[in-house]
Amino acid sequence: MSATKTSAGMSTEELRDFYLQYVALANKREFDRMADFAHEEVIMNGTPVKMADMVAEFYRHVDAVPDLHWEIQDLVVEGDRVAARLIDTGTPVREWNGLAATGASVSFAETAFYQVEDGKFKVMSYLMDTDAVRRQLAG
Repeated sequence: MSATKTSAGMSTEELRDFYLQYVALANKREFDRMADFAHEEVIMNGTPVKMADMVAEFYRHVDAVPDLHWEIQDLVVEGDRVAARLIDTGTPVREWNGLAATGASVSFAETAFYQVEDGKFKVMSYLMDTDAVRRQLAG
């Protein structure tokens, strides 16, 4: 029996694996492979963003937090949508998101939502718990 394809052109299991591969890409710093995962332009938190700018943002994050690691806690796939709750960890070595590096390591929640179109991310939204980061860096 073949798996039912979603409007994303993938089965639920394929879409789940696609997202797992995307997070693995981030953790391995293979941002130059982003074309395998995202359209040339995506809607990021409601704003059109070019893939090159999205890649540059990833590099900005790992430049400031070289050991930044994304760990999936919850993953829900429904139709062409993916929702994830992650715990992100790392130690900022320079200013990051307007916060000074203090030598402290941080662990914070990130919630992310995606819509996949033609086998790639088209809409991406995320929210990071920057208050938790601020408290942890302040000591």
